[in-house]
Amino acid sequence: MSAKSGIPVSTLSKVEHDRLTLTYDKLQQLSQRLNIRMSDLFAEADGDTEPQFTARRSIGRIEQAFRINTPNYDYYFLSTELRRKRMIPIITRIRAKTLAEFGELVRHQGEEIIYVIQGRIEVHSEFYDPVTLEEGESIYIDSTMGHAYIAAEGCDEAVVLGVCSSADEGLIDSLMNLHGEAVL
Repeated sequence: MSAKSGIPVSTLSKVEHDRLTLTYDKLQQLSQRLNIRMSDLFAEADGDTEPQFTARRSIGRIEQAFRINTPNYDYYFLSTELRRKRMIPIITRIRAKTLAEFGELVRHQGEEIIYVIQGRIEVHSEFYDPVTLEEGESIYIDSTMGHAYIAAEGCDEAVVLGVCSSADEGLIDSLMNLHGEAVL
């Protein structure tokens, strides 16, 4: 908090323990640096508040997706115009056919669900035996566990819908920077 607000830790500690109050200037500095309204600093949590609706909407079209090609996958990130999403939807074309071809297992923050749209995939993970999924089947995993998806035996390619989520607001950046080059 000190690094974000520019207010020394000792001062913040005194405020937290009711031994000091912040001046108007410091409160204004705090609200600006945290990018919140000053009134929100004084608002009390109320369990009876009305739900807030964002009314966000995005139509996902594959031709408008942000595309990243890697040796193993073609990723199509959908709804990229929405910022601070809680879920990251990705259509993925899987080409790797062996774990040796895939390489090191990937890991990132959050959780994900993978739903097989076309073909068959083999799911490899750090703590479980491999499992094969057919069209219409899905798997939900902890994404911090090393994992890899490959085309199952007898399948040249597979197409899956993946949805990743995390409390980390930088999830989209970490997913896009796992590997590969962006292709617009």
